[in-house]
Amino acid sequence: MNFRGALSKRAQRGFTLIELMIVVAIVGILAAIAVPAYQDYTIRAKVTEGLTIAAQTKTLVAENAIAGQSDLSKGMSRFTATKSVSDLAVNKDTGEIVVTYDSEIVPVNKSKLVLMPYSDSANLQAGSVPMAAIQWVCAAGGKSMPEDSVKLSTTPTLDAKYAPAECR
Repeated sequence: MNFRGALSKRAQRGFTLIELMIVVAIVGILAAIAVPAYQDYTIRAKVTEGLTIAAQTKTLVAENAIAGQSDLSKGMSRFTATKSVSDLAVNKDTGEIVVTYDSEIVPVNKSKLVLMPYSDSANLQAGSVPMAAIQWVCAAGGKSMPEDSVKLSTTPTLDAKYAPAECR
């Protein structure tokens, strides 16, 4: 009988204070690492929205270039801001698309992502039909151009950590 009483007391003992402190410390460390990573991923998802919106504009610019239009933004409708994207602008001479993100997503001075069309290792020019396939470069802050002759007229300011892999 005495043996059963000692066994039942041991089964009901629970965790010691040190064991609980170790668990709390591990959870705290995981939270300190996971929360900033999660915030970066949510911002990156909102940045991707801007690229999705810009996809139809890329088609418009390419069609205008192939047709030899003197304005590569011809036919573009007025942009209506979304929750994540505050502006989308097209350079009528080069077809460069600048996506500007809302200040609630990223700071105002770090809010521009640039999409630049080029053909045959040179920027597109309004009124000139490209002789080779049109390619696009997506640029966030610090991105180097694939060709030395491709130049951006707008400096991208979006932090690379928020941009998709193709834009870094």
